[in-house]
Amino acid sequence: MDERQVEQILQNPKFKEMVARKSRLSWTLTIIMLVVYVGFMLLVGYNKEFLMSSVSGGVTTIGMPLGLSIIVLSFVLCGVYSYIANNTLDSLNEEAMREVEAITHEKGLH
Repeated sequence: MDERQVEQILQNPKFKEMVARKSRLSWTLTIIMLVVYVGFMLLVGYNKEFLMSSVSGGVTTIGMPLGLSIIVLSFVLCGVYSYIANNTLDSLNEEAMREVEAITHEKGLH
C-alpha cells in the first residue's frame, strides 16, 4: 500500500465517521466511569462517616454496596460498548472496509 492509498483511506468519509463514532463512544463511557470513580474517592476522602453508616442497622455499611456497584458499573459499561460496537459500528466498519478494499484494488487496475 503506497502513500496515496493510505491518504485515500484516511480521507474516506465512512472511515472518518467510524473513527469519530468510536472515539465519541469511548470518551463518553470513559468520562462516565471517571466521574463515578472520582466521586466515590472524594466521598471516601471527605465523608467517611456516611460510608461507614449502616444500611439496615446491621454490619453492612453503605460503602460496601457503593464500591460493589462501581465494579458492576465497569462491567455494564463494557457490555454497553460491546453491544453498540457489534450492532452499530460493525456495519459502518464493514462499509468502510469495502471502500478501503476498492481503493487498494484500484492500484492493480491502473
